[in-house]
Formats: sequence, structure tokens, C-alpha cells
Amino acid sequence: MAGVEQIKVEDGESGMRLDRWFKAHYPGLAFGQLQKLLRSGQIRVDGGRAKSDTRVEPGQMVRVPPLGVDRKGAGAELTLNTIRGTGDGDLLSKMLIHEDPKVFVFNKPSGLAVQGGSGVTRNVDDMLEAWRNKKGEKPRLVHRLDRDTSGVLVVARTRLAAMKIAEAFRTRETKKTYWALVKGVPRKRDEKISTWLVKEQTLDGDRMRIAKHGEDGADHAVSYYRVIEQAGQSLSWLEMEPYTGRTHQLRVHAAHIGHPIIGDPKYFEADINWEFPGGIQNRLHLHARRIVIPHPDGGVVDVTAAMPPHMRQSWNLLGFDEASAEEDR
Repeated sequence: MAGVEQIKVEDGESGMRLDRWFKAHYPGLAFGQLQKLLRSGQIRVDGGRAKSDTRVEPGQMVRVPPLGVDRKGAGAELTLNTIRGTGDGDLLSKMLIHEDPKVFVFNKPSGLAVQGGSGVTRNVDDMLEAWRNKKGEKPRLVHRLDRDTSGVLVVARTRLAAMKIAEAFRTRETKKTYWALVKGVPRKRDEKISTWLVKEQTLDGDRMRIAKHGEDGADHAVSYYRVIEQAGQSLSWLEMEPYTGRTHQLRVHAAHIGHPIIGDPKYFEADINWEFPGGIQNRLHLHARRIVIPHPDGGVVDVTAAMPPHMRQSWNLLGFDEASAEEDR
């Protein structure tokens, strides 16, 4: 068990309530335990006593006593600069949010590619070489995330586990939940999106477009969404679930219904009068928040990943409350 720590509040955490700050850093910490530590003064901000609703600011130091739970979601704090300056094994450790004998689950930072390709200098697949086991087995990817999409990435530790998990993806026994910030507010609060998608080559690389049924190379794609919160009529927070797993599916579907994902370099085509909201970074606001999959040995793996700094900053600026995602269920 670690001793007392002093943890610095990051730039993307401006205005965050202290109880939510702890939930992001220590998801295993019980609410009652947190309250007890706050009442007894064991948790302090810049040396002073604090309450659950204390708002933290960048640069402040939070005193964290021994908690008996792991600090998780560290991968959400990784930036491109720290990715470049960290060794493969250490970076994987910082990204790790779940581990058991058959499965690793990582919180992949935005900007880190899952596999190699044109212009990719570092990717998760190559990094996994650092974690070969004593038998020489390298952990295996079983699905992908776009380079600029952050969040839950499942990796199998053995060949048999990879086969079972891949089969669960193929037979759609998995449930993937994404959070997105989109332009405007959909007319329907929850809806199913069903289209055909086809891949086409462009000067900017592969791009998906809506296709007609029967068009050569077109695949059926189905997504679901619901509106959790909105900022006036300009922006809204969507929870999205892909039923199928096509390339860029959620990004294309969001644009198709007229509400493209903020910061999407491929599918966001703003009209001439639209201005990017002040204080919000022009980066893809799409995060793989949660995954529920059958475990290779029985039972389920149910893992949630903390948002990346640029999205957390946007949520704070807009006054969105992460608890709203659960309250609306």
C-alpha cells in the first residue's frame, strides 16, 4: 500500500468537483470511505480541508492518504508529449485499467494508433512486444479504435483467449458504449441509425461514405444514440452504441444525422457561420467509455475508462455532469 501522496491537478480538470476528481483517479474508492476521509481532514487541497463539492483548479495539490485501492485511469492523463517520452512497457502500465490472467484492458490515449500504418511511428500492437510472457507469447489485439478515439481497448493475453473474445465480437455478444460531443441537438432524444457504408480512397486517406443498398462493397451499419445533456442548441453530449463494427461508423453516422462529432477532421464540415466554441480544443471528442464482454473463462469483463483531458476540459466548461449518464438510465 502506498503512503501519503501529493497529486497535482491537471489542466483538463479545471472546475471539477473533488468527489468526481477522486472517482476519475480512484474508481475503486467507495463513496462512504471518501466522505469519512474528507470529514477527518485526511484529504486536503493545497493544505486546507475540503468537501465533496470543492472545485479543484489546475496546479493545486491534493493530499491523498493511503486508500487501499489502486490509482486507475492514469492513461486518461497521458498527452502526446508524455507518450513520446515514455518507454513501451511503462506506457502500457500507465494505460492499464484492468488485468486478469486472460485479459488486459487499456485506456488508450487520443493520438496513439492501435496498429501500424502510413505515418504511424508508434502503435499499441508493436508496444505489446514489451509484455511477452515467459512462454514468449505476445498479447493479442482483438479489436481496434481509431487513432484519435480514446478509451477502452481490450487485449487478450493468450491465443485461446483471443479466439474466444474475437468470436464474442463477431457474434455481437459485446456491448460498447461511447461518449461524443456533437454539433447541435438531435431532434429525437434517442434513435437507431441504420445505413449502408462503403470505403473510398481520398487524398486524405480512407474515408467512409453513406452508400445505397446493393452498392458494390457496401456493408450494413447500425448504431444507437441517446442525448444525455445539451448546451443550449449548439452542442450536445451523446451516448452512442455501435451494433455493427464498421470503420469510422459512429463518426459517419453522427455526421449523417446532421450532428457531426466536434473536432472530427474527416467528417465535420461546419457551415460558414459556425464558430468553434471558445475554450474547447479542436480535437476529436469521441471516447470509448465502457465495454462489457464475455470473459474467456466465464462471467463478464465490465470496464469503464476515464475521459481524456481534452474531453474532460470540455465537459467542465459546458457544465456537463458525468453522473447524468447514469441518472438518465
